[in-house]
Amino acid sequence: MPAHPDSRHRKFGEALAILRLAGPLVFNNLALAGMNFADTVMAGRLGTRDLAAVAVGGSAWMVVFLCGLGVLMAVSPVVAHAYGAGRWEDAGVVLRQALWLSQALAVLAFTALLGVPLLLAAIGIDPEVVPLTGGYLFAISFGLPGIFAFLAMRFMSEGLGWTRPIMYAAAVGLVVNVFGNWVLMYGNLGFPRLGAVGCGMASAIAMWCMFATMLFYVRRSPRYARFALWRGFEWPRWSTQRDILGLGLPIAASVEAEAGLFAGVALIMGTLGATQVAGHQIAINYAATMFMVPLAFHSATTIRVGQALGRDEPVLARLAGWSGIGLCGAFMLLSALVLLLFREHIASFYTNDPELLPLATSLLTMAMIFQVSDGLQVGAAGALRGFKDTRVPMLMNVGSYWLIAFPMAWYAGVHARLGPVAIWIALIAGLTVTAILLTTRFARLSNRRVAAAATHQDALAGGAGGAAG
Repeated sequence: MPAHPDSRHRKFGEALAILRLAGPLVFNNLALAGMNFADTVMAGRLGTRDLAAVAVGGSAWMVVFLCGLGVLMAVSPVVAHAYGAGRWEDAGVVLRQALWLSQALAVLAFTALLGVPLLLAAIGIDPEVVPLTGGYLFAISFGLPGIFAFLAMRFMSEGLGWTRPIMYAAAVGLVVNVFGNWVLMYGNLGFPRLGAVGCGMASAIAMWCMFATMLFYVRRSPRYARFALWRGFEWPRWSTQRDILGLGLPIAASVEAEAGLFAGVALIMGTLGATQVAGHQIAINYAATMFMVPLAFHSATTIRVGQALGRDEPVLARLAGWSGIGLCGAFMLLSALVLLLFREHIASFYTNDPELLPLATSLLTMAMIFQVSDGLQVGAAGALRGFKDTRVPMLMNVGSYWLIAFPMAWYAGVHARLGPVAIWIALIAGLTVTAILLTTRFARLSNRRVAAAATHQDALAGGAGGAAG
């Protein structure tokens, strides 16, 4: 007798499938974080001005990058549904249209970054830093067409459930980025010493190399042959673009809302003093590093849920969603346990400043609760995206972050001057509310889909019985 979809064996199998998909994505996420880490460390050795230019420019770059990333993330559930339904050639249609969209996004992002130096000068950024920041942004902007085209292919491949080529591309990008920094920032191998501008150039080259690696793999691997990815030239098709944008724009808004919250909290911390900023940075750096793992689980959950729904298996889709949410929560609970046992050692890894160490330790303690909520909310978001549900979650995210978390953080930090711990309580409140809202939304949406499928089956069975009678 076949196993029931909700049996223990099926639950274990679904969790294992998510882990297999997520493994290469964990490497990808850590490699991308490694590129940012290398840029910061290598720029720091050049001096304060170059480090400031890379830091300020990197913040501006991240805003436009996350916007494009969010829009293109819609490709994954669209392809996953088509794949699950056996509509092989739809994956090729979506990819070709996503590539057009990626280049339109690159043009918009490039244009937006050109105006950043004027904005920086207007808000009073150090005049010595503004030209360097502008040079860095101009250089890195030439990587936009490459990285956005890579993202279109990445999310297409994710939707098909093939994540290993994404890991290969990330590995190439990390190596090229670090080597390019060494050559262009420091003036090695006969190249001029370009400093922060060289950092931007190295990043742009790395982005194109990631695209080239992904393109080579996708074109050469026989696994992609049946999807007719390169059937022929195709002009932009509004119906497909509308589907991608309809899902992608709310995802982009959700991503920007969360990123904006953390940027805003960092600015609030800046009003309290250098020690408070440093302590916050230590805690948020640890949390962000650990977040790379559930972020990969999130993507894998979207794939499994979307493919199950494409096959019209809502029970399995519900199971995949809860498995992904559970894995995200379990990993972050494990990370919280590590913090509980070793937070003093982790804090001392970052600093030996006797004034900073106690604050960093206390904020790492707050990060224990923070991480569990963060894991649950990102897992639920991935499950909902598998259902192609992005608009209501966007409203939930924006409301939790900007109507709850940010006002609390502003009051605690700026008005009441309650200190960094109180600001972290505001972050925890926002993420916890988000986690509750998104998991509740997933429970209702998935149960409704299962009930509708059961009703449909009953109606078919009744009709068949009546016909037989």
